[in-house]
Amino acid sequence: MTDNILFTNHDIYDETLRQLLIDVAELRDEITAHASHRLDQYQAYYRAGVFNKSALNLAHYLALRQFDLRHLQDRLAQAGLSSLGRSEASVLSTLDAVIDVLKRATDKAYKVGDKNPSESGFNRGLQLLDQHSIELFGPFHEHSKVHVMVTLATETAWNYDLILALLDKGMTCARINCAHDDAVIWRRMIRNIRRAETETGKICRILIDLAGHKIRTGPIALGPSVHHIKVKKDAGGAIVDKGQLLLATDGNIPATGPDDSETLFRVAIPDALHQQLSPGSRAAFIDARGKQRYLQIEQAASASEWLASCDQSSYLESGCELTLSASGPADDSKAQDRFKLGTFVGKPQAIRLFKNDLLLLTENDIIGKPAEYDENKNLIQPAQIGCTLSSFSSRLTIGQPVWIDDGKLGAVVEALTEQGALLRVSQVRSSGVCIQSDKGINFPDTQLGLPPLSEKDLEDLDFACTHGDLIGFSFVETLADMDVLMAELAKRNATDLPIIAKIETNLAVKNLPEIILGTIGRHSLGIMIARGDLAVELGSARLAEIQEELLWLCEAAHVPVIWATQVLESIAKKGVRSRPEFTDAATAVRAECVMLNKGPYILDAIEALVNVMIRMQEHQRKKFSRLRALHW
Repeated sequence: MTDNILFTNHDIYDETLRQLLIDVAELRDEITAHASHRLDQYQAYYRAGVFNKSALNLAHYLALRQFDLRHLQDRLAQAGLSSLGRSEASVLSTLDAVIDVLKRATDKAYKVGDKNPSESGFNRGLQLLDQHSIELFGPFHEHSKVHVMVTLATETAWNYDLILALLDKGMTCARINCAHDDAVIWRRMIRNIRRAETETGKICRILIDLAGHKIRTGPIALGPSVHHIKVKKDAGGAIVDKGQLLLATDGNIPATGPDDSETLFRVAIPDALHQQLSPGSRAAFIDARGKQRYLQIEQAASASEWLASCDQSSYLESGCELTLSASGPADDSKAQDRFKLGTFVGKPQAIRLFKNDLLLLTENDIIGKPAEYDENKNLIQPAQIGCTLSSFSSRLTIGQPVWIDDGKLGAVVEALTEQGALLRVSQVRSSGVCIQSDKGINFPDTQLGLPPLSEKDLEDLDFACTHGDLIGFSFVETLADMDVLMAELAKRNATDLPIIAKIETNLAVKNLPEIILGTIGRHSLGIMIARGDLAVELGSARLAEIQEELLWLCEAAHVPVIWATQVLESIAKKGVRSRPEFTDAATAVRAECVMLNKGPYILDAIEALVNVMIRMQEHQRKKFSRLRALHW
């Protein structure tokens, strides 16, 4: 009786394997047919119409993911066979491996070849991804196979020691954001990096990131002409960072105000004072509160600029008097030279908004200002701020969402007026948000009809083609956008400059397969998952799902991925370690490159990131998934 039961179970198992073989073989045939059909429309983008291995594999993967494979996954696992959850790098080789095992188990006459039919194909997919990563970002860090990209702060233009420290900690790629600073500063940053490469023997690629059509808030009415010099102290009151600013001759002052947090504040000084300054010089002044303060000259930032610091919090007034002394505190007997500081504009007024408040989004030539109330606190005029996109309101409809400052403030279009769009604040933290000028505005449900490259992008592209190793393409959404950039690179004889397509919008997510398939046959490509703008466009919950899908898709195409936005942000900005951010960094190790934003504690952030990457890579490579159907 027992023998009969065993015999029956064996028959059932054999039948299960035979049915699995039929199902997997049929799946392979369907995938091949679907992939061939998809690739037909992209043949013109490949040399002699021959698709490379990466394009073929991506087409196979997209075909595979049209099916809901969860039931098949479970059946394979129950039979003790490898699932399809790691098939991204080589789809057909993975299927062939399963088919090969099933044939061995069900057909005694099946002759096994000398070599596993899947081995070379599977390894080749992983090799291609590593090869493309090295081509884009250079050699891997000595302890890890993930590259670290760092957004350069303005200070790296003159602080060579910081550049050296960044390379020593593990930076393998530096990002220059064209939305900030200018070509003079960028050139100094690059000079320091190239010098550090020569002295250390380490390689650091440079990404020149075009700003794109970053739609931003307009200027805000100014308050008193006072600049707050901030000094950072630790819990014990010891100075951590002195306040810094640049003293520059009149001809070197850019049109920026003291509210620009991305660059050091510059203030004009007379030529006569500039000529007398030297490292160690001190200039006394009386601040807006009537308190005696001193500026210490640290070093020459350039031929026309001095880097100065202040070790006490102060409020520097426009046009105040400076009293110069060679060293030590200024007094009447030692310091006779007095000069007038240059004039500058004041800090913009605060526009703080809470949930259900109204905000009038106007054309850019209208100056922003806070809401106005009568003596009984009744609203007279809602707060208003401009938008840098001309005639934006003509493209909006009532009920559409608007997000400001990377999603810190969410609002809904309540009415459209001659002045612009009247918004009702719908999402904001309980303490409210103070909106500022030059902050990003997102219209996730609105078609804006903007060209792929702005006039500024085209100017910055000239610089990038001469000085950069990679070009960052902001807000790319279609293959046609890629065509425009590749045409501009061809005009500048820079067709060998790799493109990093930044996926920042919902439309870009939908079109990513087309963008990749239409590009990798003719141009070197990387993908940046710009999670900040994506979170605004998709919502945080949807982003968590999409960032996984983007990783899988790019692995299938053997296209390197940059995991960007707010990685270990608390460390970089504040020196504070956050447990959730370390979990995020552990997930980021599945990308080929991880990007850190600038901050005063950036060296600590790099060290922490590299530590996490080394630990996690001992546990995993990429991922394992149950493969629910996707809908590309």
